[in-house]
Amino acid sequence: MVFSSAIFLFFFLPFVYLIYWICPGLRVKNAALILASLFFYAFGEPVYILLMIGSILANYVLARLMAARPQGGRGILALTVVFNIGMLVVFKYSALLAETAGRLLGVPLPVPDIALPIGISFYTFQALSYCIDVYRDRGSVQKNVWKLMLYISFFPQLIAGPIVKYHDIETQLSDRHVTIGDTAAGIQRFICGLGKKLLIANTMAYIVDMLYTTQINFWLTAWLVAVCYIFQIYFDFSGYSDMAIGLGRMFGFTFQENFNYPYIAGSIQEFWRRWHISLSTWFKEYLYIPLGGSRRGEARTMLNKLAVFMATGIWHGANWTFLAWGLFHGLFITLEYKKVIPLKNKVFAHIYTMLVVICGFVIFRADTIGQAVHILGTMFTGFCADAAELVLIAKLLTPYHAVCMLAAIVLSAPVSRWLTGRIRHQAAAYAASILLLIICIMNLATSSYNPFIYFRF
Repeated sequence: MVFSSAIFLFFFLPFVYLIYWICPGLRVKNAALILASLFFYAFGEPVYILLMIGSILANYVLARLMAARPQGGRGILALTVVFNIGMLVVFKYSALLAETAGRLLGVPLPVPDIALPIGISFYTFQALSYCIDVYRDRGSVQKNVWKLMLYISFFPQLIAGPIVKYHDIETQLSDRHVTIGDTAAGIQRFICGLGKKLLIANTMAYIVDMLYTTQINFWLTAWLVAVCYIFQIYFDFSGYSDMAIGLGRMFGFTFQENFNYPYIAGSIQEFWRRWHISLSTWFKEYLYIPLGGSRRGEARTMLNKLAVFMATGIWHGANWTFLAWGLFHGLFITLEYKKVIPLKNKVFAHIYTMLVVICGFVIFRADTIGQAVHILGTMFTGFCADAAELVLIAKLLTPYHAVCMLAAIVLSAPVSRWLTGRIRHQAAAYAASILLLIICIMNLATSSYNPFIYFRF
């Protein structure tokens, strides 16, 4: 079940919100949210709900064991890390590892056919961060298993983030209040994200998916698919984050922002301070700093940065393209750290950053390294126009698609923030939200094309 589906918008969300308001007391409200979240997950993964519950219970026990030892506990922490990372290896990477080992050994090995549980990367990282926080501060352990279950399984951030660290919402699990203003603000934020997803991301996705099924040999086609994809992934994921943040606020939870206009960045380092903030801060707190951060000399700092971006790439999926994408970004991060790339001129810095981001996302989207190399090469050397490609481009660039692309360019900058500040009357903001919701519903009713990128992760 995705947020941009009719069953979620018209049945699940209204029913859960109504039940939440009817329930007396926070304990009963939390129970209602747990049941709703388990149903939400079971709707798409009826079998793997047992895996998620087992993960929650195991991490609860491991954290309690660590908390019971005021000194030491490194062995239990190591077991916790092995358990959680082991889950990802088994369910996410076992097929890739078996294929790679078979090629290296020259022997065909059986490849496990294991379906990827939805959202496993997100809820595993949340559980792991909680246990590491308990190791660092034994007093932060949650003794109530139901509160921990709500923290990890809460449906707004369950399948696609943002990754919520336990210490950010610890007090909200036990004490929170929802006002009419919170509800209204949450609904507005949700509608904004819904519009991003349905009206822009899905339109860009249609162009990208159509072009990726053809042989791309002309530079204009290659640049079109590359640019459309950076808008697809941004508005898909930032839209989903907006919806998650809005839903959380409707139920009294405050989640951290996950995107801050990354396409206005003037360096790759700044891009990662603005892109998927919850993931980048997770790796900073739980990998980069424990590795030594920038405290152990220049060579070790660069190695730590590369390790973090290698892990970032691998986290996204079991494909060598993701690893290559992570190392690609890590390379430019280290070059910036060494001040090899001049970034004083703002125009040059922004053009350089966007060029790296666009080329990086070509690698990210490609099915194979070979396909990525072909498209990247075509972007800069494919000057022979193909009549079939020109016809396809003309077919895809309809007035509607052109308007959506223009909207994507404009809304990638802080224009919406500026517009919000210019709206003096709250009634006008509500009217705009209602109009956007009506447009989204019309789009949902007339289109069956509703892909979701981060289901893969």
